Amino acid sequence: MAKRVKIAHVITRLELGGAQQNTLYCCAHHDRKKFEVVLISGMGGYLDAEAREIKNCKIYFLPELKHAIRPWWDMAALFKLISILKKEQVQIVHTHSSKAGFLGRWAAWFAGVPSIVHTVHGWGFFKEQFFLTRFLYQRLERWTAPITDAMIAVSQDNVDEGLTLRIGRKEQYSVIHSGILPAQYVLPLAKVKKARKALNPQNRPCVLVLSNFKKQKSPLDVVETAGYLTAQIPAVLFLWAGDGPLMPSVKKAIQREELTKNFKLLGWREDVAELLAASDVMFLASIHEGLPRVVLQTMAAGKPVVATAVNGTPEAVKQGINGFLVQPHASSPMAEALAKILSNQALARKMGKAGQKRLKGTFLINQMLLEIEKLYDGLSFQKR
Repeated sequence: MAKRVKIAHVITRLELGGAQQNTLYCCAHHDRKKFEVVLISGMGGYLDAEAREIKNCKIYFLPELKHAIRPWWDMAALFKLISILKKEQVQIVHTHSSKAGFLGRWAAWFAGVPSIVHTVHGWGFFKEQFFLTRFLYQRLERWTAPITDAMIAVSQDNVDEGLTLRIGRKEQYSVIHSGILPAQYVLPLAKVKKARKALNPQNRPCVLVLSNFKKQKSPLDVVETAGYLTAQIPAVLFLWAGDGPLMPSVKKAIQREELTKNFKLLGWREDVAELLAASDVMFLASIHEGLPRVVLQTMAAGKPVVATAVNGTPEAVKQGINGFLVQPHASSPMAEALAKILSNQALARKMGKAGQKRLKGTFLINQMLLEIEKLYDGLSFQKR
């Protein structure tokens, strides 16, 4: 029997998000006949407990690995990563997210790891960012690309943007969408009715928002859109699952606009299938993305999507087919798109069925994993 290849997945923090969930899926489901698996993450994430339950996976939680740029902690994290990678003698380091992508890849290079892979789950820079921060992040990505053997992007748009900014070479990139397991989001009728009764007992027209309260997801645009929408559909209910630093600002905006009766702020939730079952449409107001997992989850549940036309979202949502796409910050058009769906059940059903039909290829998580492992098979395992 051939010796197994040892992979180390490195991620900044196991928050409740698509990049983190798919990383854990890979760690749990890599073919153990071919691969040994190590997971390295910062501490304090929502999914830490789930990570600890993965069988046959060695886990390191590093307090030094943090989201924010902190030179002292970053240097400490780099040396800790180098030490772990040397001790574990891994053949592949696969990094996820911007901070872990930078520190993890350089640690792998200094440790002499034979192959380095990075997944772009959406770039860490965007147009509305402070220009010096954006410049720094782009420069770091450009400096780190030459030591990377393969770069996986979850959308073609991320590849195009990276190449435009001279981050890596075309032959380094592969597009492997961030997949889901559709069956998890299709509930039997009895559970659908139960979820609707629990979350929306008055059976009001219902918009689901599944996003954190950070600038990327533009949460204040959600409140502004609700203001426009309630002028057309006063009874509309927004179910909002998530949390984050902008929560206080959102609560103040909801009160200021007298929309308290139109919102249920649910905090972090993992019962995505039930939330989708209780809702009529999913709304995402992001200003930048990779490929949002929630869009695929909504499609699997047979519900239409209203989302901003950013990065990988248009690769899943086709205008007028399984949802509507609008420009970021365009709150009035967002409300119009939501109103079209909420006021036309036949259109909502048609779009929902169209979304389910679009889920194939690497939109499916098992195919995503197969493509990643196929990419691993083509790597070199000679020490640097």
